[in-house]
Amino acid sequence: MRSRLLLVFLVLVGLLAAGLGVPLALTHAQRSQEEVFTDRLTDTISFASGAQRPLIESPGGQAAATAFAAEITRYDEVYDVAVAVFDRSGALLVASRPPERLPDLAGDPAARLRVALAGRRSETYPLLMPWDDRPIVLAEPVLVDGEVVGAAMTISPTDALRSAELRSWSLIAGAALLAMLAGALVALPLTVWILRPVRRLDEAMGRVGTAVVAGAPPGRPTRRTGPPELRLLAGSFDRMTETVREALAAQRAFVADASHQLRNPLTALRLRLSNLDGHVERGAAEEHLAAMEEAERLSRVLDGLLALARAERAAETGSGDTVTDLDHVVDDRLENWRPLAEHTGVELRRSGPPALRARIDPAGLETVLDAALDNALKYTPPGKRVRIATLRVAGRVGVSVVDNGPGMSIEDRARATDRFWRAPGQSNTEGSGLGLAIAARTAAAAGGQLTLDPAPGGGLRVTLWLEPVSGDGVPPAPTS
Repeated sequence: MRSRLLLVFLVLVGLLAAGLGVPLALTHAQRSQEEVFTDRLTDTISFASGAQRPLIESPGGQAAATAFAAEITRYDEVYDVAVAVFDRSGALLVASRPPERLPDLAGDPAARLRVALAGRRSETYPLLMPWDDRPIVLAEPVLVDGEVVGAAMTISPTDALRSAELRSWSLIAGAALLAMLAGALVALPLTVWILRPVRRLDEAMGRVGTAVVAGAPPGRPTRRTGPPELRLLAGSFDRMTETVREALAAQRAFVADASHQLRNPLTALRLRLSNLDGHVERGAAEEHLAAMEEAERLSRVLDGLLALARAERAAETGSGDTVTDLDHVVDDRLENWRPLAEHTGVELRRSGPPALRARIDPAGLETVLDAALDNALKYTPPGKRVRIATLRVAGRVGVSVVDNGPGMSIEDRARATDRFWRAPGQSNTEGSGLGLAIAARTAAAAGGQLTLDPAPGGGLRVTLWLEPVSGDGVPPAPTS
């Protein structure tokens, strides 16, 4: 973004330099050319006046013609401007240099000669550009008693004029480049000053979003620097962050309090329903059983909500500071889930490097493994295998649970950690839809991450990545 803003600033400076420099260059070139044109026009008129006697005097005109020829020759030698005089028919009478050394008189010179012989003066030349090497040709009529008797012509090379014009244009272009360079030097700190608060807001948005979702404090307020408008925006952002945090905290407190308050009435309801067992009429036995199942399901949902509330509050209590032996917790959970796995015909297999430690509370790790193993055993068909592995990669340790179930699509994996989300077609499967949501928030509270990926050969891989304990031999993360 900074480079784009700098580019826009340089474009504006370039347009300003072009808007001022191009008219200045054209004006300077036009003025220089007009000076040359006026000077040459004055000389041409003078030569047209001096050519009257050679054209009208006959026997004594030879001496006048010789003197005039010597004059224009000296002029040519000094100024390198060719001078030629033509009679009324357009024939060359006298010139400052031999005819073979005269510039080509076809084209524009011939047209201007015709205009002069018609009694009219030469028109002003259009602006000559540095790459235009045409000479300046001026022709003036030679008049005697108002009658045109011939024409005088000057042919001026434009090398010096074009060189001077090119030098002036180069100076103006150099000044424009210096202006752009100065503009860049000014724009760079200005751009940084403007965009620094925008970058800080972007970083704060990511930090606050992660913290608020995890239930942690949003962190320090955004530094209010830069233009006044961005300072106001930073203040509004901080107020919005605090409002969202308070709203989410109130929501979590309500969920936790409501779940806790509902447990006692629910327990009493389940007890009363149990006491009715054997005292219900045969026709109402089915309804009684359904009520017992619904009460049991409601109890599981309340347990899940309480576990979710505890997971979301764990970030505020610093649960990620506890060091846990992964092997001990993994082996313990495998032993607890093995009877259910054997009952459903699913094999549990353990692998991975031993003696790994990570920063997570043991209860939090148990919660994540229970949620992952519960899902894996639900969706793995009999005769298949669920693999649990400890992992050690660059800068991280982890635990993964891989099943042989149907797996999930990309869209389903993106939503699997949402509260109460159930996969399409699995609405009849036992569960509250809170397991992976609790696992994800427990991982975030410990400073880790829960990832869901497709497993090789089908199924789902649920991986908990955690921060290792220093000194455990974990290779450092690669540097870029």
